[in-house]
Amino acid sequence: MPRSHIITGIDIGTDSIKALVAQKNQGDSGLEILDTVQAPSLGMRKGVVVNPEIVSENLQNLAAQMKESLRKGIDGIYVNVGGNHLFVTSSQGLVSVSRADQKISQEDINRVIQAAEVLNLPLNNEILDTFPKEFIIDGQKGIKEPLGMRGLRLEVEILALCVFSPYLKNLTQAVLDSNFQINDVVFSPLAAAQAVLSPQQKELGVALIDIGAGTTSLAVFEEGDLIHTAVFPLGSINITNDIAIGLRTEIDIAEKIKKEFGTCLLQKNKKKDKIKILQLKEPLMFSKKMLTEIIEARIVEILDLVNKDLKKISRQGLLPAGVVLTGGGAKLPKIVELTKKELKLPARIGVPKGISGIEQDPALATVSGLALRGAESDDDGHFSDIGKGVVAKIKKILKTFIP
Repeated sequence: MPRSHIITGIDIGTDSIKALVAQKNQGDSGLEILDTVQAPSLGMRKGVVVNPEIVSENLQNLAAQMKESLRKGIDGIYVNVGGNHLFVTSSQGLVSVSRADQKISQEDINRVIQAAEVLNLPLNNEILDTFPKEFIIDGQKGIKEPLGMRGLRLEVEILALCVFSPYLKNLTQAVLDSNFQINDVVFSPLAAAQAVLSPQQKELGVALIDIGAGTTSLAVFEEGDLIHTAVFPLGSINITNDIAIGLRTEIDIAEKIKKEFGTCLLQKNKKKDKIKILQLKEPLMFSKKMLTEIIEARIVEILDLVNKDLKKISRQGLLPAGVVLTGGGAKLPKIVELTKKELKLPARIGVPKGISGIEQDPALATVSGLALRGAESDDDGHFSDIGKGVVAKIKKILKTFIP
């Protein structure tokens, strides 16, 4: 019998917490789902843990449900981090090649990346992860894999993903207090990208837009590498709030209206259609046109922020693989058509791949990507070198908060 590995991803979002437990059998490709659990998320605001105690309680309840279903406990997990406190910045590093034969070793690569990580960051900010954009050997640019090449001087340009330390501390404390171990912390859109984007799309140039409840995240890839990312403090909750205000109704009713009747674009012959909701103390009636205008205005605002960010990196309208939409907000009808219109790029909905038995739901992209990240770990169950680096940084950050 092949030996199996149990992998758990937990997506802690503004509106809900999603957990996915999967199994990887040696010799098999892909993952097989063992359990999925979803619960309301409390103690979060716009993708950030603001009350670690409440989030920890939510996670403990989630763990109890998984234990009852699987008849075993869960130890190490892969968890996401989000929020518009995260940002990226470019940096360069330079070292001399250490070997006498001028052959570049892994030690040289590690040293030059460490040199690039010496940044003057704002107070209470730390580097969460780094992504080499290119290596330069004796002035020769555009090198992706310098290992084994020869030269005297090795340079690197990196993209550093930075995080506000107190928010990361809140997240890790909530997870640790719920008796989970952290194998890796992954930036939400990067996890989603792992589940929905193909290597070809990343090579050609693609933007992933993850529309969550409290935030919208952008990740842009080109030549196989991450070249830009951003988080905007707008999400599908803002649409619900707009509906509640516009129709003068309660939040729960506005959310139900959004899910049942909402669309981003309206056909001409539907503009005069009326919607009546009678199962209320005071019957509610409104036009389909009015509802669509409320939703469209907010989605256009989000897409405008994305477009401005793409313009900053000179990729506005210039991504051959287009745009891939994920997150719960991507389930709004006609959002693909509106995205094509506003961004002037090809667009499609991104659903998880590489896990058998999972629902084709863009809201499950991040949690699926977390599980797939775990599947890349070593066969003996140890997490990746990337994970070790991230967890080491977390431990360092946590120490700074211990009195």
